[in-house]
Amino acid sequence: MKINNEKSYSCPLSIYFIWSPSDHNDAFPIIELFKDNFSRNVDKPFSRSVNLPMLFYSSPNGREVPQELPAPKSKAAILFVFTSVNTAGVDKWREYVESLKSSESVKIVPVALDNMGLNHQGGLEGVNCIRAYEWESSRNLHGLIALSHEVLRHGFSKGENVAPGTASSLKLFLSHSKHDEIGLSYVESVKKFIDNSSIRRFFDATEIAPGYKFSEEIEEHIRDSTIIAFVTDTYSSRYWCQKEILYAKKFERPVVIVNCLKEFEDRVFPDSSNVPCLTVDTGLKIDESNILKILSSSLTETIRFEHALKKLEVYQQIGWFSSDAYLMARPPEIRKMLELKNAGVTQVCYPEPPIYSDEADWQDSINIEAITPLWAEDQKDLLKVLKVGISISDRSESSYDKVHTHPEQLTKLSQSISRHLLSRSATLVYGGDLRKDGFTSFILDEAYVLSDRLKTLDIKIENHLAWPIHLEGAKIKAWRAQHHKLMKTIEHKIPRDVANGIATDQFLEPSTPENLYIWSRCLSQMRQHIVGNCDFRICAGGKASGYKGKMPGVLEEIMIALESDKPLFLLGGFDGLVGDVCRLILNNDVPQTLTEDWQVANNAGYSQLIKIAAKNDTHCDYSRIVSSLRAVNTKALAEKTKLSEEEYKTIMVSPYIEECVHLILKSLKNHCELADA
Repeated sequence: MKINNEKSYSCPLSIYFIWSPSDHNDAFPIIELFKDNFSRNVDKPFSRSVNLPMLFYSSPNGREVPQELPAPKSKAAILFVFTSVNTAGVDKWREYVESLKSSESVKIVPVALDNMGLNHQGGLEGVNCIRAYEWESSRNLHGLIALSHEVLRHGFSKGENVAPGTASSLKLFLSHSKHDEIGLSYVESVKKFIDNSSIRRFFDATEIAPGYKFSEEIEEHIRDSTIIAFVTDTYSSRYWCQKEILYAKKFERPVVIVNCLKEFEDRVFPDSSNVPCLTVDTGLKIDESNILKILSSSLTETIRFEHALKKLEVYQQIGWFSSDAYLMARPPEIRKMLELKNAGVTQVCYPEPPIYSDEADWQDSINIEAITPLWAEDQKDLLKVLKVGISISDRSESSYDKVHTHPEQLTKLSQSISRHLLSRSATLVYGGDLRKDGFTSFILDEAYVLSDRLKTLDIKIENHLAWPIHLEGAKIKAWRAQHHKLMKTIEHKIPRDVANGIATDQFLEPSTPENLYIWSRCLSQMRQHIVGNCDFRICAGGKASGYKGKMPGVLEEIMIALESDKPLFLLGGFDGLVGDVCRLILNNDVPQTLTEDWQVANNAGYSQLIKIAAKNDTHCDYSRIVSSLRAVNTKALAEKTKLSEEEYKTIMVSPYIEECVHLILKSLKNHCELADA
């Protein structure tokens, strides 16, 4: 197979939200629903969501504006600007909004929350607004549909034959059994709702009319449609309903199942699987909110489908996998794989996350390799000799004036990195609490899946706990007992220089400056140990305040790694303290967070702690830290990780999880291959 030379990544589409905090109660519920709909749910890390890159621009109060204008770097971008009396009537906000510029690749879509929001000039002059104030009910669902349609229209237009500004409707094929009164009623209600509301400009709903031959109309109606299948009690047993699903799969079209079962069906049609499914009430009438749910789900799946293929095309073009691989918007299905085998296809690539081998065991008999952009089955032992430390933690709260990524991105990053390192048999090393509600609790969930898949109980996680954290009580003991088969817990002793007079078998509350100093020494000793005993260190996020120790934990681990010449990945595109460190290294931009004055002002009791630490010559010297970071050479950082300097700089600024994970995996693979040579 031919592998392309790898090129730089350019994201196909990114979404920006801009709103005044004075409009937060009206704008943010719509934004939040859109985010939840189009990004991976952190509680369902294996879900097949769209995962559109999203950035957020607001400010701490209605008199201030974000610190900078959006500067999209993706191939296409959509700027949703929520306008109102609070943007048109406040000078700073009016100037900010009207200074936004559209281009061939950047589309501005104003969302007017009241009629005063129609009065903007500048970059918004003459641009038609989404008129949110006209939505009388189900405002958030109406908002989701309206914004989703603009994403489909601007981001995935088929569009050379569509005039600029023309609303290209999403073509829906309504598949249902005419032998079920519920199915007939629901389809009629959906069509009537579309035809008699302003939403008709978004959708074009059709079905095969009675008296027409299915075979003559199928290509016209299904080849370019999104299929909504209203699965009632008789649906799966009806021949033409099955044919409609089969043709949808044959033509590789988006499919959404609407579960309308009243009692039961004796056999679920196999080809109806591997697609999204939603449930609605089974009464003869369907209300507006459920119709909107069906329509928004159809838009979401269509966008997911198109976006998945666009991303795979980009990854293939830049050389992440073979140029011969067949691209699929869904995980492989037996019928399609047999068809591809007959066509001579030897490899298919489908979107992240990978399905596990238990689900895909049938693929071996077909003899087509199924991969994702970041995973192939032959990589499962690739990193078994490596210990990789992770320092990914929450950042400080933000009003989106300077930091524009959502805090959930850090959890998703942690999940993705954990999954891909554990699935390649690396050992993960983490310093801190991994309990159920902790930031990195997903690591344990993934380890159990890995253990079952590989049929092994080899420990793949090291969890380090500083004194006195491991003394904190029965809950920690119970948690450790529950997970000891897959997790090795290492308890660190109190350092000798602070142990005198301390009852080391009793928990020490961090309630006084003296106790805080002891905690800082314990945390520093643990961090020295875990960084020194890792082959690589991955850092992202990190709070600049509200920590225990002489400095923020992620900052201390970065400095230890640099001083010990340890390979280090700095993922600055996810903001937090690591983002501040990356901006200092790349741009000589010294953040306030890396000054003693800021730390004293933002951390209660910190001034007393550093006085005690200074007397013992164990304090944090921020001026020395800044000087050290200024002297960091990105070429040297890259050489340690076996990446090019350009690739390493990409890791320092990229907000895209898959790009960062790809480069980390490439680095670790290069390291292992050179070690074996």
